[in-house]
Amino acid sequence: METAICGRVSLSPHHVFNKSGDRHYFNKKCSYRSSLTTMSTTALGKGGGLLERPTIETTPGRESEFDVRKSRKTAPPYRVLLHNDNFNKREYVVQVLMKVIPGMTLDNAVNIMQEAHYNGLSVVIICTQADAEEHCMQLRGNGLLSSIEPDSGGC
Repeated sequence: METAICGRVSLSPHHVFNKSGDRHYFNKKCSYRSSLTTMSTTALGKGGGLLERPTIETTPGRESEFDVRKSRKTAPPYRVLLHNDNFNKREYVVQVLMKVIPGMTLDNAVNIMQEAHYNGLSVVIICTQADAEEHCMQLRGNGLLSSIEPDSGGC
């Protein structure tokens, strides 16, 4: 028996669909997925069915979640740099960092601001090039001096 299913199916050893062993087709459209899984079983008596390897048909033109994650991982990392300036107050720099950078805590923002103030430069975040460019533009839009560079992986 061959059945089109959505999701997982658990079969007990006594779960036999057709005693004669003939193939019977049952198709069901998946309302919540764009993939169709086909499983096949034959009647073997009380021992249960034999399951063939499931085949998954994806919708053409759509990338799988794995492909999207893989492409994100292979993108080279970039550093967003904050430069010291003599125009903005320290409190304002901390506020802008917390507003622009996702997940930035008060402690991290203060540390980044202090490092830029004393050393002239500080690494704000390491991320993909597209995100780095966006963060840099937002920092500049708020009056801070910022740039990006490829992350060399060193100190």
